[in-house]
Amino acid sequence: MTKKVNNSLFIFVFILSIVLLVIYTPYFKKDMQNRPLFEKLGYTPQGKFYKAILGEYRWFMGEYLSFKAIIYYGGKVEKVQQRRYNEVEYYNLYRTIETSILLNPYNEDAYYFAQAAFTWDIGRVNEVNRLLEYVMKYRTWDFKIPFFIGFNYAYFLKDYKKAAKYYKKASEISKSPLFTKLAARYFYEGGETELGIAYLKTMIKITRKESIRKSYEIRLRALEAIYQIEQAVKNYEKKFGKKPKTIEDLVKSQVLKKIPVDPYGGKFYLDKDGKVRTTSKLAFIDKKGNKYGKSKSK
Repeated sequence: MTKKVNNSLFIFVFILSIVLLVIYTPYFKKDMQNRPLFEKLGYTPQGKFYKAILGEYRWFMGEYLSFKAIIYYGGKVEKVQQRRYNEVEYYNLYRTIETSILLNPYNEDAYYFAQAAFTWDIGRVNEVNRLLEYVMKYRTWDFKIPFFIGFNYAYFLKDYKKAAKYYKKASEISKSPLFTKLAARYFYEGGETELGIAYLKTMIKITRKESIRKSYEIRLRALEAIYQIEQAVKNYEKKFGKKPKTIEDLVKSQVLKKIPVDPYGGKFYLDKDGKVRTTSKLAFIDKKGNKYGKSKSK
């Protein structure tokens, strides 16, 4: 009898939570927009505290915190793209999504968001990997988690041994040799740009949030342009037995039809080591030609 009452109460609370979420979402979003800067997310208690007092209802709080973080970030995407990081509450944002994942590690929106928001732009790769490791203990069927961890180790941390371990795990879970081939090609041929392109294409396919997907699409166009120039540099060296001094040399020698457009508004060039760089440093440039913030160029 007690079990039946508990189940009925659980169902009632669940339905009530959904109804309240639908009713109050517009008001919540409006309130968030009207609050002063740096007060929009606020402090989030540690997940262990919530876990202890909420019990089985912690799943709903995890969903709510994930929703809160994504709504907040959605309103800050333009500032992130412009590298105006001081206008984004990254510490509170991370704490919020960390608590969300601890309370509900089965929510894929939360770990997608962590991977999207904290790796490329602010470089908190180790922190994200720790969250993904935690989620992987629960979502044992999800090949995307070891895929993300493997990519982070290879692309950002240059730890190829650990990357290979996670790519192998992703391959075993998905029953696809794609990740093993991708890892082998990257490790033995040094195709960093190519790995980034493969990763972004995967992310664009599986990301449901339009604002995050759009950010990936812009970065993908930039990496594809860089890869096109890198291939032209290799062809130039094979043809002439020396490295080109400028990208214009590639066009003049007809190994490159035309210089690709940098979607961030900059111009591509070759540095003293022959590496492809861009004046935008993969950050948007305003109409006066000023870059918003600093970021390492490709």
